[in-house]
Amino acid sequence: MGKYAKIEAAEIEERYARGWHCLGKVEEFGKDPVRLEYFGTKLVAFRGDEDQLIILDGFCPHMGADLSQGYVEGNSLRCSMHAWRWGQDGVCDDIPYAKKIPPKACIKAWPVLERNGLVLVYHDAEDNDPIQGQEPPVIEEAGADGWSEWAVEIIPIETNCRELVDNMADKAHFGPVHSAEAMRFENTFDGHKVVQYMEGKSPRLAGDSILTTTATYYGPAYMITEMSGEMNGVPVESKLLVSHVPTGTESFDLRFGVMVKLFPGMSKEDSDAMVQGYVQLTQQAFFEDVHFWHTKARVDNPVLCDGDGPIYKLRQWYSQFYVDIADVPSTWDASKTYAVDSVNPIPHQKVAIDDANAAAYAAQQAEAEVDA
Repeated sequence: MGKYAKIEAAEIEERYARGWHCLGKVEEFGKDPVRLEYFGTKLVAFRGDEDQLIILDGFCPHMGADLSQGYVEGNSLRCSMHAWRWGQDGVCDDIPYAKKIPPKACIKAWPVLERNGLVLVYHDAEDNDPIQGQEPPVIEEAGADGWSEWAVEIIPIETNCRELVDNMADKAHFGPVHSAEAMRFENTFDGHKVVQYMEGKSPRLAGDSILTTTATYYGPAYMITEMSGEMNGVPVESKLLVSHVPTGTESFDLRFGVMVKLFPGMSKEDSDAMVQGYVQLTQQAFFEDVHFWHTKARVDNPVLCDGDGPIYKLRQWYSQFYVDIADVPSTWDASKTYAVDSVNPIPHQKVAIDDANAAAYAAQQAEAEVDA
C-alpha cells in the first residue's frame, strides 16, 4: 500500500436514476410546447385539452425533427416538419398523406405528476411504470393560506449528482461551510427514503435559538426539508425543496425552493418583507454548498474519520436507484438509524469572513437608507 491517499473516481455509466424528478413549478408549463434536455436526451412538454400536462420524447422518429417546434392539437402534438401527429400515449394518430400508419410509429410518453405546486416526471431505465407508494407525499401547506408561494431558483451544476446527495450524511461540512454547529445529527434509511435529522446553532437562520431541520429524500432526486428557525427574534417555520434532474452523467439542473409560514399579527408589508428576507438568507446558506460542487473532485474512496457521517451507507442506499428492479437489495427494507456524536467547530477564518460580509451588508443598508 502506498504512503499517500490516492483519489479514485471510476468512469460513470450512462444510466440515470429510477424515480421522480422535479421539473419546476406548475405554472411554468402551458399550452405551448416546452423543450426539456434531461436524462441524456430531449423531451417535450405541453398541456392538452383538459389542461393535463403531457410529456413525450422530444424528437420525431420519422425524420428526427424537434417536436417542441410542433403544434398542439387537442391532446396531441403535430410535428412541424412533416405533420405526423403524436397522441398523449405516444402513439402516432395521424399522418395526413399516408394510407396506413406504421406499427412502429410510437414514442415514449413519460409518467407525469403534478403535486405541491410542482411538476414531476418519472424516469426508469427499464421503462417500468412508477412504483406505487414512492410518490412524493402531499404537502398540505403548499398553496394554503398562511404560507408563501414557492420561491424556486434553478442552478446548472457541472458534476455528477451524487455530489449533491452526499450532503445528507455530511455532518462535518456544517461548520466550515455554513457557520452552523450541528449538535444532533442522525440519518435514517428506510426503503426508498433517507432522512437527516439535525439540531444545531445557526445565527443566520435561527438567531440565538436552536435551528431544527428534518430533511427527507423521497427517492433519488426529490428532497423536502422542514425547518424551524428564527429571524429578528421571531420564530420562523419554512419548507425547503432540493431537487435535481440530470442533464448528463456529469451535470444536472438543481432546483432549490423555499416557502415560509406567514407572520400573523404583522402588516402584509412587514410580513412580506420578513418572508423575502428569510428566503434570501436560506438561499445564501444553500448556495455556499453550490460553490464547492462547482470546484471539488469526485471521490469514490473518500478517507473518512469517526466524526464524519455515514457517507458510505448513504451511497449504498443511493445506488439502489441505478440497478434493475430485480437487483435492488433487500438491505433497505428494514429501517436503520445512524447517529454521529462529534463537535464540528467553525474555523476562525470562516468567522472572519462572515463578520466582514455582515459589516459590508450593514454598510450597504445604511447607505440605502440615506439615499432614500
